[in-house]
Amino acid sequence: MDAKEEEFIEHKAYARIGFLGNPSDVYNGKTISISISNFWASVRLVPSDRLVIMPHPVYDLVEFDSLNHLVHRLESDGFYGGARLLMAICKVFYKYCKRKEMDLHDRSFTLSYETNIPRQTGLSGSSAIVCAALNCMLDFYKVRHLVKMEERPNLILDAEKELGIVAGLQDRVAQVYGGLVFMDFSKNHMDELGHGIYIPMDTSLLPPLYLIYAENPSDSGKVHSTVRRRWLDGDEFIRSTVNEVANLAVEGRQALLEKDYAKLASLMNHNFDLRRRMFGDDVLGDINLKMVEVAREVGAASKFTGSGGAVVAFCPDGESQVELLVETCKKAGFVIQRVQVASSVSNDLDHKSSSLT
Repeated sequence: MDAKEEEFIEHKAYARIGFLGNPSDVYNGKTISISISNFWASVRLVPSDRLVIMPHPVYDLVEFDSLNHLVHRLESDGFYGGARLLMAICKVFYKYCKRKEMDLHDRSFTLSYETNIPRQTGLSGSSAIVCAALNCMLDFYKVRHLVKMEERPNLILDAEKELGIVAGLQDRVAQVYGGLVFMDFSKNHMDELGHGIYIPMDTSLLPPLYLIYAENPSDSGKVHSTVRRRWLDGDEFIRSTVNEVANLAVEGRQALLEKDYAKLASLMNHNFDLRRRMFGDDVLGDINLKMVEVAREVGAASKFTGSGGAVVAFCPDGESQVELLVETCKKAGFVIQRVQVASSVSNDLDHKSSSLT
């Protein structure tokens, strides 16, 4: 690292909730997603003599107390941390800029990251790291104005594809735009534009929402299972059900605009029921199902935030129902907290920096 350690660019990207329509985003569907400030990932870029990707002291461990420690760590957290994500977006960003014939200066930098997004909760922790890193490089190379917002989610997804991560664009769109976003991934849009149609919505339209998750989610299931293959093969049941799931986002957008929260609660429950019908209980996993059931026991609407690991709940009957939900979740051993909606990226400059920018 060079002597100018006080100079830096730092960006933060937030966790996201797939509110309605998921998982249709990977099937040319439609979704509504929410960027939430409860959890975040941040990436810091500091100029340096050589390009350095800093491993995180907790999430990129290469040194262990014992063989038992190593095995326990791999079984609980997997093989990979965030350093590989930073390397992947560096590669994707570089190739994109070269393809677009953008001139990049030859100065180097050091990237490091922090995150408090719980692992395996379906809150899009990996793409938050990538999104924050992309924003740092857009500013470091001064090309933000040359990379359209609607193209940035594709770059984030491409970086994750480099690592074999299977996902759709929904998470990345929510993290690039922030706030509450309606997304249409219809095939004609994707084919013609290379991206979907993304419509930011007023976050004040949302009712109070609650996030429920397990601190140690050991039973995440194999959520994608055979559904993707069946959809590609033209399975009539899967195709029609995915279309029904996508339409929930359209209905949900209208319900939000009209503040019809009874309708919204019904759509949330139906979204989960359709997902359960497609994937089956064995695939979804006992803990994931229990989180949904705990909320429904007190009359709250509930559904997955993503592919399992966390649930978003809405109490249409107000504070007394919220109190019951909190009590029931605690008895079941789940964490519950009020959702804090992140602001939309209105000025496209939500970051800290020193004299670099």
